[in-house]
Amino acid sequence: MGSASGAKPPRGRDDPADEPMLTTMDLLGQRWMMRVLWELEPAPLGFLELRRRMGQCSSSMLSVRLHHLQTAGLIVKTPAKTYELTTAGTELTAALQPLWTWSKRWATDLKPT
Repeated sequence: MGSASGAKPPRGRDDPADEPMLTTMDLLGQRWMMRVLWELEPAPLGFLELRRRMGQCSSSMLSVRLHHLQTAGLIVKTPAKTYELTTAGTELTAALQPLWTWSKRWATDLKPT
Protein backbone atom coordinates (compact mmCIF):
# COMPACT_ATOMS: atom_id res chain seq x y z
CA MET A 1 0.00 0.00 0.00
CA GLY A 2 2.60 2.54 -1.00
CA SER A 3 2.17 5.70 -3.00
CA ALA A 4 2.36 5.82 -6.79
CA SER A 5 6.07 6.62 -6.56
CA GLY A 6 6.66 3.48 -4.53
CA ALA A 7 7.70 5.40 -1.42
CA LYS A 8 5.85 4.37 1.70
CA PRO A 9 4.16 7.10 3.71
CA PRO A 10 5.63 7.82 7.15
CA ARG A 11 4.17 5.69 9.91
CA GLY A 12 4.49 5.57 13.62
CA ARG A 13 4.71 7.95 16.53
CA ASP A 14 5.89 10.81 14.32
CA ASP A 15 2.78 10.68 12.12
CA PRO A 16 -0.24 12.34 13.83
CA ALA A 17 -2.60 10.39 11.56
CA ASP A 18 -1.39 7.16 13.17
CA GLU A 19 -1.92 8.30 16.76
CA PRO A 20 -5.41 6.79 17.23
CA MET A 21 -4.32 3.39 15.93
CA LEU A 22 -1.13 3.40 17.96
CA THR A 23 -3.07 4.31 21.10
CA THR A 24 -5.49 1.46 20.40
CA MET A 25 -2.63 -1.00 19.85
CA ASP A 26 -0.95 0.18 23.07
CA LEU A 27 -4.18 -0.43 25.01
CA LEU A 28 -5.09 -3.76 23.45
CA GLY A 29 -1.49 -4.96 23.41
CA GLN A 30 -1.42 -5.10 27.21
CA ARG A 31 -1.67 -8.64 28.45
CA TRP A 32 -5.24 -9.80 29.18
CA MET A 33 -6.99 -6.78 27.60
CA MET A 34 -8.31 -8.54 24.52
CA ARG A 35 -9.15 -11.61 26.58
CA VAL A 36 -11.38 -9.55 28.89
CA LEU A 37 -13.19 -8.10 25.87
CA TRP A 38 -13.51 -11.59 24.36
CA GLU A 39 -15.07 -12.97 27.55
CA LEU A 40 -17.51 -10.06 27.86
CA GLU A 41 -18.56 -10.11 24.21
CA PRO A 42 -21.39 -12.64 24.54
CA ALA A 43 -22.83 -11.34 27.83
CA PRO A 44 -22.07 -9.31 30.97
CA LEU A 45 -20.18 -11.11 33.73
CA GLY A 46 -19.53 -10.52 37.40
CA PHE A 47 -15.96 -10.25 38.64
CA LEU A 48 -15.77 -13.78 40.07
CA GLU A 49 -17.09 -15.45 36.93
CA LEU A 50 -14.85 -13.33 34.73
CA ARG A 51 -11.87 -14.19 36.94
CA ARG A 52 -12.72 -17.90 36.68
CA ARG A 53 -12.81 -17.69 32.88
CA MET A 54 -9.52 -15.80 32.71
CA GLY A 55 -7.42 -18.75 33.89
CA GLN A 56 -3.95 -17.55 34.87
CA CYS A 57 -4.90 -13.87 35.25
CA SER A 58 -4.66 -12.85 38.91
CA SER A 59 -7.47 -10.98 40.64
CA SER A 60 -5.31 -7.90 41.05
CA MET A 61 -4.31 -7.89 37.36
CA LEU A 62 -7.92 -8.39 36.32
CA SER A 63 -8.94 -5.42 38.49
CA VAL A 64 -6.31 -3.25 36.81
CA ARG A 65 -7.38 -4.35 33.33
CA LEU A 66 -11.05 -3.74 34.10
CA HIS A 67 -10.19 -0.27 35.37
CA HIS A 68 -8.23 0.53 32.18
CA LEU A 69 -11.05 -0.72 29.97
CA GLN A 70 -13.57 1.36 31.93
CA THR A 71 -11.36 4.44 31.64
CA ALA A 72 -11.08 3.82 27.89
CA GLY A 73 -14.89 3.71 27.67
CA LEU A 74 -15.00 0.11 26.40
CA ILE A 75 -16.76 -1.47 29.39
CA VAL A 76 -18.95 -0.35 32.27
CA LYS A 77 -19.73 -1.79 35.67
CA THR A 78 -23.49 -2.08 36.03
CA PRO A 79 -25.54 -1.48 39.19
CA ALA A 80 -25.85 -5.30 39.34
CA LYS A 81 -22.04 -5.39 39.72
CA THR A 82 -21.45 -7.05 36.36
CA TYR A 83 -19.13 -5.81 33.65
CA GLU A 84 -20.48 -5.28 30.16
CA LEU A 85 -19.33 -3.83 26.90
CA THR A 86 -20.29 -0.28 26.00
CA THR A 87 -21.35 0.60 22.47
CA ALA A 88 -17.69 1.35 21.72
CA GLY A 89 -16.66 -2.01 23.20
CA THR A 90 -19.26 -3.80 21.10
CA GLU A 91 -18.01 -2.00 17.99
CA LEU A 92 -14.45 -3.00 18.84
CA THR A 93 -15.30 -6.67 19.36
CA ALA A 94 -17.20 -6.63 16.06
CA ALA A 95 -14.09 -5.20 14.40
CA LEU A 96 -12.08 -8.08 15.90
CA GLN A 97 -14.30 -10.75 14.31
CA PRO A 98 -12.08 -10.99 11.19
CA LEU A 99 -9.16 -11.71 13.53
CA TRP A 100 -11.18 -14.53 15.11
CA THR A 101 -11.93 -15.94 11.65
CA TRP A 102 -8.28 -15.65 10.65
CA SER A 103 -7.11 -17.31 13.88
CA LYS A 104 -9.34 -20.34 13.28
CA ARG A 105 -7.93 -20.68 9.77
CA TRP A 106 -4.37 -20.19 11.02
CA ALA A 107 -4.81 -22.85 13.70
CA THR A 108 -5.98 -25.43 11.18
CA ASP A 109 -4.34 -24.48 7.88
CA LEU A 110 -1.47 -22.04 8.30
CA LYS A 111 0.21 -22.72 11.64
CA PRO A 112 3.69 -24.15 11.19
CA THR A 113 4.14 -27.61 12.67
